[in-house]
Amino acid sequence: MEKIVFLIKHTVVFLYVAFLLCLGILHENLEAGKIDKKVIVLGLDGMDPVILERMIGQGKLPNFNYLKEKGGFIPLKTSIPPQSPVAWSNFITGMDPGGHGIFDFIHRDPETLNPYLSTSKVEPPNRSISIGNWTFPLSKGKVELLRYGKTFWEILEKHDIPSHVISIPSNFPPVQTPGKSLSGMGTPDILGTYGTFSYFTNNPPENYNEIAGGKVFPVEIMENVIQTKIIGPKNTFRKDAPNATIDLTVYIDPENDVAKLHLQDQEIMLNRGEWSDWIRIKFKLLPLLANTTGICRFFLKEVHPDFKLYVTPINIDPSNPALPVSTPGDYSEELCEAIGFFYTQGMPEDTKALSGNILNDDEYLEQANFVLQDELQMFDYVLKNFQKGLLFFYFSSIDQNCHMFWRTMDKEHPAYDPYASEKHSEVIEKLYIEMDNVVGKAIAACDNNTTLIVMSDHGFAPFYRSFNLNTWLKEEGYTKLFNESSEEKITLFDNVDWNRTKAYGLGLNDLYVNLYGRETTGIVMPGKELDSLIDELANKLLQVRDPKTNLNVISKVYKTSEIYHGAHKSDGPDLIVGYSWGHRASWETTLGVFSKEIFSDNTGKWSGDHCMAAEVVPGILLSNKKIRYNTPALYDLTVTILDEFGIEKPNDMIGESIF
Repeated sequence: MEKIVFLIKHTVVFLYVAFLLCLGILHENLEAGKIDKKVIVLGLDGMDPVILERMIGQGKLPNFNYLKEKGGFIPLKTSIPPQSPVAWSNFITGMDPGGHGIFDFIHRDPETLNPYLSTSKVEPPNRSISIGNWTFPLSKGKVELLRYGKTFWEILEKHDIPSHVISIPSNFPPVQTPGKSLSGMGTPDILGTYGTFSYFTNNPPENYNEIAGGKVFPVEIMENVIQTKIIGPKNTFRKDAPNATIDLTVYIDPENDVAKLHLQDQEIMLNRGEWSDWIRIKFKLLPLLANTTGICRFFLKEVHPDFKLYVTPINIDPSNPALPVSTPGDYSEELCEAIGFFYTQGMPEDTKALSGNILNDDEYLEQANFVLQDELQMFDYVLKNFQKGLLFFYFSSIDQNCHMFWRTMDKEHPAYDPYASEKHSEVIEKLYIEMDNVVGKAIAACDNNTTLIVMSDHGFAPFYRSFNLNTWLKEEGYTKLFNESSEEKITLFDNVDWNRTKAYGLGLNDLYVNLYGRETTGIVMPGKELDSLIDELANKLLQVRDPKTNLNVISKVYKTSEIYHGAHKSDGPDLIVGYSWGHRASWETTLGVFSKEIFSDNTGKWSGDHCMAAEVVPGILLSNKKIRYNTPALYDLTVTILDEFGIEKPNDMIGESIF
């Protein structure tokens, strides 16, 4: 009997020890799996589920079809409003605008009503000393990201999960983490703008001072020589901070369509219709001490009979960045060494040059292809060097080219041109096929421990007709002007009688109440008066019909107090105007300008858009893993990424895992 008890005791001990050992081995395996886990996310800005579904059905996108069959293909709920900085901020933080504080491309200061770009700001040094014509800072300037909330890759890094986050929008300056990142949309050029091109010609267009997104420089040709200057950043070391400049001399061949550019110690020979490689230029800000470098490309559009030279916006030099564009700070240098110079400007396709007829369709497409080739080379390099953790990579081409070339594939569009359609109706489809190749590379890089997610922030729709929200508000009596006869080209800040104005529009989808205690000149009282006015405005907007089509212009009006969550929801607009298919706010509306007419045809080359009701332009979602959630939104993907690494979502995130 004692032997039996002895054997039982030792057997129990043996089994217990074995159980503990197995637990340890299991724990080690789980930890190893967590460490070796890979998540690849491809962010394809502007990819539309309707176009994608059609092309999959036509057999043109085999790699997208593979993911559809393996894991699923579901429209992805976009942000409200469906604007890129808002949508990507939802994805980055797992919150809506009430949490991250990005409501539009354009925000306003409620005290001054001055508009500003929503995602970041640059502040000069607040202390300096002047000696003669020189100013010397005594403190540092500051580049500030205006988005609130932790990024999902900060949370990953906190759990020792490495990350590569390449060109994600709304992340300038890039959040400082141990991981590798490159800033994207929101990154300025060297002038501090979203992108300002230069155009040198002896025959400037009549409206050249009104062309947006660039500056036209009239030049004189003297004995086949042009002397001009390239404008650089403000020199804050000089009194009144004038722009730094460098001399540009152009020698024109009197007989052939050839010109030689001479700047600093470089000579560039260009034939008509030829682009230069990236050219590195140096602006001297302080003798012997301070220099800023940038990079640009030159395009010799014409030599005879008129001289026409286009220069891209001067990008921040990735090999010597004047502003932070990567983490760690030298990661942009690593990328530059691997693939050469590349666009650092956050919106690199020069859509403004095309809209302003500085570049024609073919010339613009050549420039846009440089951007795409940069992205493809960088993707290949980053994917090759990605071993574990998270890789996010962003592609911009579909979004920007849907904006510009929707007119070529839509005969109903006011800007439709049969000649342009014959040449370029397949521009958008070709980009979808290019992205299918990218997806194929990502699939090939996956092993059994890799989750692949392919997503877009929103889809696309035609932009047929413009609606001027401020002119409508004026006609309905909500905005009062001092002098209505001069309303054309008058902004909110010039002619509005704020003591009698109840509401105003600013940005692409935003309507604000002139609220007492918030706006300096506010007259609408919080409480019942505010609630009643918001209801009244929402109901009236939903009844607006386009006199040309008799269709509703606005399909949805969102009350931000009801749809947003978080500490910053009161910082945003009071109503979000969700336009119907084919309609959008006019360009004048975005900056608070009144036009004579409420409605107008959109005959510009910017012909497609997504700043409509969120339900009109959902994004896309595919994965190599079965998608279990039927109604996913952008902020669900944030939680999903964390969940793939076994990390619980923070309390301020509002999504759920799609798996």
